[in-house]
Amino acid sequence: MDKNKQIAIIGLGYVGLPLAIEFAKKYKVVGFDTDDARIISLKSITDHTREANLEDLRLVTSYTAEDYGLELSSNLPDISTCNTYIVTVPTPIDHLKRPDLEPLLNASKMIGILLKKGDIVIYESTVYPGCTEEDCVPVLEKISGLKYNEDFFCGYSPERINPGDKVNTLAKIKKVTSGSTPEIALQINDLYSSIITAGTHLAPSIKVAEASKAIENAQRDVNISFVNELALIFDRMHIDTSDVLAAASTKWNFLNYKPGLVGGHCIGVDPYYLAHKSESLGYKPEVILSGRRVNDNMGMFVANKVIKMMVAKDKTIKGAKVLILGFAFKENCPDVRNTRVVDIYKELKSFSIEVDVCDPWANAEEVKQEYHIDLITQPESKIYDAIILAVAHKQFLELNFAALKEKGAIIFDTKSFIDRNFADARL
Repeated sequence: MDKNKQIAIIGLGYVGLPLAIEFAKKYKVVGFDTDDARIISLKSITDHTREANLEDLRLVTSYTAEDYGLELSSNLPDISTCNTYIVTVPTPIDHLKRPDLEPLLNASKMIGILLKKGDIVIYESTVYPGCTEEDCVPVLEKISGLKYNEDFFCGYSPERINPGDKVNTLAKIKKVTSGSTPEIALQINDLYSSIITAGTHLAPSIKVAEASKAIENAQRDVNISFVNELALIFDRMHIDTSDVLAAASTKWNFLNYKPGLVGGHCIGVDPYYLAHKSESLGYKPEVILSGRRVNDNMGMFVANKVIKMMVAKDKTIKGAKVLILGFAFKENCPDVRNTRVVDIYKELKSFSIEVDVCDPWANAEEVKQEYHIDLITQPESKIYDAIILAVAHKQFLELNFAALKEKGAIIFDTKSFIDRNFADARL
């Protein structure tokens, strides 16, 4: 373990903060974020992502040793003495579903200002194969005036953070590593090996490491799209998809994926990065894009299914009251980035339906700012024509669904989460 390593983590979100804390137990680390409010919050040992172990955060920020501990800053000069920069900024898509590299390139520009001979820049943000060396390295060279693989070096180690998962945490998930030269690759692998107890896998090149991340989420996306399409088919056959999957999963090699909304910052986004690169090389990836189309339409299907159920019960659609339970992209997690629950909301609103949304995990201010939706906190206080359980938050098991049904609500369970006796239909 090289104690001379001084590490800067660029971006302190769902990925960067746990990484900064883990490295700070053994190295001198500066956690950098351009959001002043985020730094102030972390210094007060508060984390809105709920990903960090707050006791660990308190511990590493209180270290006074010269060779390890965590400093938090939004001041660029504070990372000028670092010799290893790890970039963990978001890599979203734009409204046309094209890769938006602006956060990544802006981070590269900032690092380029500070870059010194011998420094290493490691990217963890999800990208398409070739992005590190074709898009980021030229920015580093231009801003710094230094030569790649002579004056400075790069690596890629894809993040594998699973938001909301308190079992498969950072150190317990095997880490893919890579470097721009064989020697640097070994250095980077040794660096991660010092904190990842599950071990590392040294990929033969940066491009291979980038591709491995891209296909991880594309594979899940395609598999989920398959069961989502089955759900569309079985709905027409009046068959419960969960019952079919339960029967099929008795075979030892059946992959038991569940139907549902596919959002979030990974599975719902990353396939577009791979497709973008593929199309730039003259090949249109039919399977990946068809899977995306199926998954992107699931919110509309859920909304229209509920409307049909309401019509069948002679409920007036215009002015009807519908409650959506859950807004985060997954259960027991506050992350609302790229949530597809908003598709259900928008489709219902297009029918002049009054829609309430309840989510005990999501940050109400963030939802209001990003989606212009006001969350409610007391879902049992009103009478609803229909209730859609969109996210399987554990708190929803405490709701009195029997009482809600007695008040006349149609209940549609998209997650097969609650007692099936309470659900009028399941996805």
